[in-house]
Amino acid sequence: MDRRGFLKLFGSGAAVTTLALAGCESGKNPVTGITASAAPQLEKGKMTYRTNPKTGEKVSVLGYGCMRWPTLHDPDETLDQETINRLVDKALEYGVNYFDTSPAYCKGRSERATGIALARHPRESYYIATKLSNFSPSTWSREESLKMYHNSFKELQVDYIDYLLLHGIGMGEDGMEALNARYIDNGVLDYLLAEREAGRIRNLGFSYHGDIKVFDYLLSQHDKYKWDFVQIQLNYLDWKHASEINKRNTNAEYLYGELEKRNIPAVIMEPLLGGRLSKVPDHIVARLKQKEPERSVASWAFRYAGTPAGVLTVLSGMTYMEHLEDNLSTYCPLKPLTQEETQFLYDTADLMMHYPTIPCNDCKYCMPCPYGLDIPAILLHYNKCVNEGNVPENRQAENYRKARQAFLVGYDRSVPKLRQADHCINCNECRPHCPQGINIPKEMNRINDFVEHLKQGTL
Repeated sequence: MDRRGFLKLFGSGAAVTTLALAGCESGKNPVTGITASAAPQLEKGKMTYRTNPKTGEKVSVLGYGCMRWPTLHDPDETLDQETINRLVDKALEYGVNYFDTSPAYCKGRSERATGIALARHPRESYYIATKLSNFSPSTWSREESLKMYHNSFKELQVDYIDYLLLHGIGMGEDGMEALNARYIDNGVLDYLLAEREAGRIRNLGFSYHGDIKVFDYLLSQHDKYKWDFVQIQLNYLDWKHASEINKRNTNAEYLYGELEKRNIPAVIMEPLLGGRLSKVPDHIVARLKQKEPERSVASWAFRYAGTPAGVLTVLSGMTYMEHLEDNLSTYCPLKPLTQEETQFLYDTADLMMHYPTIPCNDCKYCMPCPYGLDIPAILLHYNKCVNEGNVPENRQAENYRKARQAFLVGYDRSVPKLRQADHCINCNECRPHCPQGINIPKEMNRINDFVEHLKQGTL
């Protein structure tokens, strides 16, 4: 559906407008969308836990994703260790005990920063999940893969890893070929199985991205590998619509169902679709706020992801204290969705499918671009403008001048000129690394054409 059809379908009624404008209310937190007076008060000792069926460990349903740690305002984007320490301290204080990182996160700095923050606390008070992130063919050899694995112990300052994942299974053009090269043909998976037997890995699993043949194959080998957990993307939009958003993706209903059949705990990533389910169009904000005026938009997605009994923990990349506090209010304790509320979210997802955004989750796996583009920033600015109604269809659009200015000014503020879409040469280096299967060069060209038409006033 195009923008004109969308507006015709939903209109701009007073109820929607009034609730949408509530975002400008004085005292409203711009991160969570909650006014200070309405923000829930946190209470210690209320965290909801799930039991790991293998170990009997109580794992917090809210897990800390360490892919988006805060940075200092310097050209090198140095991680802000002092703030990271405060975030970790607060999370542990309110019962979060699962921390998920990777050698690939934060330009290779996440494990070290996470290790520094957690090492200040008793080892038994937290569980660390990290990954063997040997994405590049240069790291596929047994020697390089095991070097990465052993380095994780050093960076995290631990002598055992609670949850280790084969990272990004199914990514790329041929997921089975990559699986064999990264983990099987080189004997690395056999090595990790032996490490689990020796106790240096407490739980072994994999994170799934894209190629369903690989997911099905690994589950068919469950009797051999005895997967302790599997990490999947699950949210109320992906439950039914993942394959419509991206043909390479598989609906979360299938992924979760296959794990449930085998009693394999699910660890959930992307409950907010890289933040897109917290930055929804105004009419969706209005719909959710009518139902729960005092709750954040994001809380709906987090309640959804945490409700299924087979979910061990739900990961959230909480960059700011406001993110953490809002999620703590959702999970301390978790109030599972009712059937009526679940259907309400499925109906909401159906409405959202009429509003076309690019399925970028800001994971930054496409970076760095060899030609300097800031690919995630370009895509996220476009999505932001779509959600805010600032992508004019043509010069006859009622809000053309306002939307044109908002898009162009915001583009220059969000993305330095030398990193904008017009510098894409279609080298295609980025495309195989995108877990969402976005045709990035095509989108760069489309956005650049759109920008040029806006600049010239020829749209």
